[in-house]
Amino acid sequence: MPRMSRRGFLRTTCCTAAAGVAAASFSRLGLVNALAQSSQDYKALVCIFLFGGNDANNLIVPLGSADYANYASIRAALALPQGQLLPVTPKSLSEPYGFHPKLVEVQNLFTGGQLGLLVNAGTLVQPTTRDQYLQGQATVPVNLFSHADQQQQMQTATLNTFADVGWGGRLADKIESIYGGNFPVMISLAGSNVFAEGLVVRCIESSGNPTTPLSGFSGSDEDNARMAALQSLLTFDTGLSLIQAASTTTTNAIQDGKTLAAALAQGTKLNTQFPQSSLGGQLQQVAQIIQVRAALGLPRQIFFVSSGGFDTHSDQLDQQNSLYQDLSQSMNAFYQATLEIGVGPQVTTFTLSDFGRTFQPDSTSGTDHAWGSHHLMMGGAIAGGDFYGTFPTQALGGPDDATNQGRWIPTTSLDQYGATLAQWFGVQPSDLPSIFPNLANFQNQTLNFIGAAQMATRARA
Repeated sequence: MPRMSRRGFLRTTCCTAAAGVAAASFSRLGLVNALAQSSQDYKALVCIFLFGGNDANNLIVPLGSADYANYASIRAALALPQGQLLPVTPKSLSEPYGFHPKLVEVQNLFTGGQLGLLVNAGTLVQPTTRDQYLQGQATVPVNLFSHADQQQQMQTATLNTFADVGWGGRLADKIESIYGGNFPVMISLAGSNVFAEGLVVRCIESSGNPTTPLSGFSGSDEDNARMAALQSLLTFDTGLSLIQAASTTTTNAIQDGKTLAAALAQGTKLNTQFPQSSLGGQLQQVAQIIQVRAALGLPRQIFFVSSGGFDTHSDQLDQQNSLYQDLSQSMNAFYQATLEIGVGPQVTTFTLSDFGRTFQPDSTSGTDHAWGSHHLMMGGAIAGGDFYGTFPTQALGGPDDATNQGRWIPTTSLDQYGATLAQWFGVQPSDLPSIFPNLANFQNQTLNFIGAAQMATRARA
C-alpha cells in the first residue's frame, strides 16, 4: 500500500471529487488590502515537469564533425539528421550545437537571449565520479532509474528516503513568511503533486478549473442550494480533530476558488495564442492568474504544470516530434504572454523531469531509464543563449557514463539548480540548506544563469 501523509489523507478524505486545496480563508478585508499592494517587486517561478524521463540527448546535439559522427554512430536509428538540427553556438563555447528540429521556438528564444540550457543536471547527493560510482564509494540517490522514486526525488530534493514535502513547498514556506498574503502562494495546474506540498503553506492543486475546486457544482440554482447546504454542514463542530481539519480544508478550498474567480473576472482576454494542448492550457491559466496578481495581493507566486509521455521506450522519434513541438510552442506562447502582461523579467520558467535516458538505444527504437539530463530555463532574468554546467562526454564507458550504456552521472545537482532559482526568488542564502538538504556537499552552491549579478555581467559585455 502506498505511503500517505496526514496531509495527503486529509486531502483525499475531504476532496474525493476535488482538485485539492489546503488553506486559511481569504476575507474581503484581505482583498481590499491586497489591492493596495504594489506589484513592482513581483516574481514568479513556473516549473514544467516532463513526466516519464526526457531523453535530452536528442534535445540538444553536438554539431562538430567528430562529435556528430560519434553521436550518429552510437544513437544509430535514433540519430537525428545533421542537416535538420537547429544550429546554435553557446556564448561561452566555440563548438556548435543543434536543437531538435521541432524546437523552433526554443532555438529562437535561445538565440534571442531569453532561454538558457542547464546541461547534465540531476539528483546528486555529492559530487560523484564514474570510479566512485562503480566502486560503491559515493552515496547516491536511493532507487536510481525508478520512475516513481526519481519523480518524487526531483520534486522533493530528498534523495535518501521517502518524503511528503516538496522543495517547491519548502520554498513557499520560506517565501510565505516574507511575502505571504491571504491567498495561496503555490498553485498547481497539474493536479496533486509532492512538489507543491509544504509544511505550513497552503496550496491550490487543480487539474481543471482552479476556481471550482469541487466537481458537481455547475452554478445552477439547484447546485447553489447544494453548495450552501454543504458549507453549512462544514461549520458543524464534530469534536473530532481529523474531521474538523478536513472540514476546514474543504471550506477554505471553496473560499479560495471564489477569490480566484473574482480576481480573474477583473482580467482581460490575452491576445497571445496558446497551443490547444494540455500543457498549453495549463500555461495559459498561469498567465491569466499572473495577469490579476494585484487583485490577489501576492508579490511572489510559484506554479507547477506538467506534460506527460516522455517515457519513450519505443518509437521515440515520432513521440518526441509531438512532445517537443508542444513544449516549444507552449513555452514560447507563455513567454510572449509574460511580455504582453509586462512581467517578462519577473517570471522564470524551468523544466524538470524524472531523469535522462540512455545514450545507447534499446532494441525497439527507444531508450531506457538513465540519470543526468538537460533542462530549459526561460525568462527575462535568464542569462540566455548559453549552456550552464558541464556537457557530458558522449562515450559509452566514458568518464561520465555510470553503466556503459550512456547513463550520464550528473555534474550539476538538483540542489544547485533549485537553490539558484530560490535565491533569485528572494530566499536568503542562509535558508537555502533547509530547502535543499544536499546543498552543503557542493562547493558552488548557486550557479550564474540568473540574478542581478549575472545580469550586470551581461550588461557590461
